[in-house]
Order: sequence, then structure tokens, then C-alpha cells
Amino acid sequence: MRKKTYAVRYSAGQPVERIFSSGIQYPVMQALPEEPLLEKNDVLRVLVWNIYKQQRLHWLSVLQNFGKDAHLVLLQEAQSTPELIRFATANYVATDQVPAVVLPQHPSGVMTQSAAQPLYCCPLREREPLLRLSKSALITVYALQSTQQLMVINIHAINFSIGVEVYGKQLDAIGEQVKRHAGPVVMAGDFNAWSRQRINALYQFASEIALREVRFVDDQRRRTFGRPLDFVFYRGLHVMQSSVLVTQASDHNPLLVEFQLPA
Repeated sequence: MRKKTYAVRYSAGQPVERIFSSGIQYPVMQALPEEPLLEKNDVLRVLVWNIYKQQRLHWLSVLQNFGKDAHLVLLQEAQSTPELIRFATANYVATDQVPAVVLPQHPSGVMTQSAAQPLYCCPLREREPLLRLSKSALITVYALQSTQQLMVINIHAINFSIGVEVYGKQLDAIGEQVKRHAGPVVMAGDFNAWSRQRINALYQFASEIALREVRFVDDQRRRTFGRPLDFVFYRGLHVMQSSVLVTQASDHNPLLVEFQLPA
């Protein structure tokens, strides 16, 4: 029997909470949190990084230098070690992780650290057809100062598969919810778009849900077969700045993007 998909929420001073995907549909009417994600006219700062299960040195210093001032930190292959959880709960109001791979000590999966409690949290997981391991994704929604809500998708896409059927299935589960969301959207992560089939499927998917790609002038993103693996897509926002941080603290380089909400 396949295990239920869930997210684990870490908040300072609060017990760890499990949030299950069973029966959850978007949109969901919930009470608004006390604080929105952004102050009025603030720039939305987002860090996106496959952190490689924290297997290399200096990953924490990268987060401390570039993550603590971000409103959102979207990590892939994040292992819920005490050190990472301490950083997350010290700097963010809420941290949600979707365990994809249960390792001997700590599970690994996508993790979204946010400056406000999400209104909505939907964990997703898809099994690799060849390795039988799982990849995870997480959809969260946050209140803004206006009546709008921001949808954020953090994804680690299927890697090893023959063809793109399962790859497309993972994206389609996300697309169903994005199509029902009227506000701004950020979708980012490690898309494993290393083949022409995959990159075509990804761009077609983004086009269907009206998402634009963030471009990087000095593009130092991790590449496989000459194609980048990490992307940031968006709608309903303006890109102010975008950069790639070159580091040896992971096998991927972090992406930093600053967005401005339209007036």
C-alpha cells in the first residue's frame, strides 16, 4: 500500500505538524494569518537551491548570507537535519517539507521556508519509474497586503524515466491548481530538464498556465547535456533582479530573484 503524501511543518516554539494532501482542493477558504508575506510595496526576494542533502561544506553559510533576508527559500534535496531546522525556525515563520526519500536519520525532499504562515499547503509526490524512489513538490499560498494571494510551487522533478509521460504527470498535478489561482504565481526548483523532450514539455506546460521564465544574464546554472536544470517561472509579478550564485556548497548553484508586485 502506497504511503500517504504529507508535509511536515516546523515553526519556532510549536510542535511539529503533519499536513496531509488527502481531500485537499484549491482554492480553500481559511482565516487569514495575522501578517502577510510582504509589507506594502516591498520587493519579494526568493532563493531557489538544490542543497544536495547538505553533503558539502559551507551550505549553512550560503543560507545565512543569502537566505535569511529572503521572503521565500525554496530548497530541493533538503535533509531535515537539526542544523537546517534550527536555521529555518530561527529565520522564518513557517517551514514546510515534503519528505520524498526517507534516509536512515533524516528524510529528504523539497522544503519551503517562508516569512509568513501559508493559507494553504498541498504536498505532492511522484515515484521515479526506474529507481522507484520519489520526488516531491509543494504548493503553498500566502496572503499579500492587497486582497491578492501568492501561489508558490517548489518542485524537484522526476529525473530517470523513459519518455516524458511520468514527467508530464507530475507537472499536470501542479497545473490543475495553478489554473484555478487568479493571483500571482512563482514556480521554481530543480526541473531535471536535461533532454530536448523534457525541456519542450516544461516550456509547453509553462505556456499553458501563462508562466514566464526568469532569465539570468550571467547564467551559471548547473547543466546536464548542456541544458540547465534549475528554473524560476512566474506570472503577475515584475522581475527586478536575477542572479546565480556560484558556490561549491552543493552540486547546484542557488538562484536569487527579486520580484515587484504590479502597482
